Amino acid sequence: MKRYEDLSPSLRCIMTPGPVEVDPRVLRAMSFPVLGQFDPEFTDIMNETMGMLRELFATENKWAYPVDGTSRSGIEAVMVSLIAPGDRVLIPIYGRFGHLLHEIAERCGAEVFTIEKTWGSVFTPEEVITAIKSFQPDVVAMVHGETSTGRVQPLAGIGRACREHDALLIVDAVATIGGVPVETDAWMLDAVIGGTQKCLSIPSGMAPVTYNERAEAKLMKRKQVERGLRTGGVQRSELPVVRSNYFDLGMLQDYWSEQRLNHHTEMTSMLYALREGVRLVLEEGLRERHTRHALHERALVAGLTAMGLELYGDPESKLTVVTCVLIPEGVDGESVREMLLSRFGIEIASSFGPLKGLIWRIGTMGFSCRENNVLRVLGALEAALLRYGYAAPCGLGVQAALDVYEANAE
Repeated sequence: MKRYEDLSPSLRCIMTPGPVEVDPRVLRAMSFPVLGQFDPEFTDIMNETMGMLRELFATENKWAYPVDGTSRSGIEAVMVSLIAPGDRVLIPIYGRFGHLLHEIAERCGAEVFTIEKTWGSVFTPEEVITAIKSFQPDVVAMVHGETSTGRVQPLAGIGRACREHDALLIVDAVATIGGVPVETDAWMLDAVIGGTQKCLSIPSGMAPVTYNERAEAKLMKRKQVERGLRTGGVQRSELPVVRSNYFDLGMLQDYWSEQRLNHHTEMTSMLYALREGVRLVLEEGLRERHTRHALHERALVAGLTAMGLELYGDPESKLTVVTCVLIPEGVDGESVREMLLSRFGIEIASSFGPLKGLIWRIGTMGFSCRENNVLRVLGALEAALLRYGYAAPCGLGVQAALDVYEANAE
């Protein structure tokens, strides 16, 4: 009989665009005793978490709760619930995850219209608004922070245009929530999806979502109660029912409402993690947290630039929490990444599609976004680059980052 060793994962300095290091207090919360999903003590935790998520999303929406699954589960739940077959959907694409929204919309049976930007840049709000006027969509779906390219899409004015043209605006804020301002109500966003494994520093496994009354009105037109839970006759919906049972927001909101209409068995330990992670965000303060992420980005960028490395993409649209670095000519980017991991215990990321092998992506997110991590990655990257033939100016990267930190302390 085969014997298995005790599980003992290595300690890593994770500086990718997700996942990131998990705050020890979140890990501690996950060790707490499991409660039954309808235990009043547990439903109180559910209600409290909803209130905390409203603060996180900067919204007065009634509905703010997690979908049990990775970030993609939240994206799919919102899109499959709000996009009915035959709907006209506009998707502005400026990186990998815009293409994901396109694919999901097609699977929903939508008539999809796209506009595209070269990777490394974003749209002006006016370009998106012009497309809305042209295509007259029922739904607009956009990525806020595109981790594949390290860009952030301005959203001001787009939500108002969607309302003027009777379109719902769905925003993927997986990479930005908790690290970059996400103003759900002020920007008139109808549905927003967040992620746990990035700026919230919670393990992957839940996707917080929020949506307003405009979105809920469409959900109600597709409403259906699961057969085994019905107490009346056959229910007729005004629009085609949501094709997914698990990702049906109409069913999920019944579960999260006072009805507690059973849908699935809630992920108890992950909900503890979400509650603790969001509590820590709110304890730090959203504004202070955004400022902290911006500080460590400045230090990282200063260090990389001092090393003679070139950043990728339009600097005007740079995403605070992801820095993309062009791999120097003649350097094997994957060998450098392997050395960082095996010798220094540091993980950074490569990229996808047309950027594969061309850039490194370094995340400064959540609990990973700390001074000692930034200094560590700069020092280790310099050593690895020297080892692989790049003439990095010795010591200048770390010194430039230290200058930023010392200036901030004054």
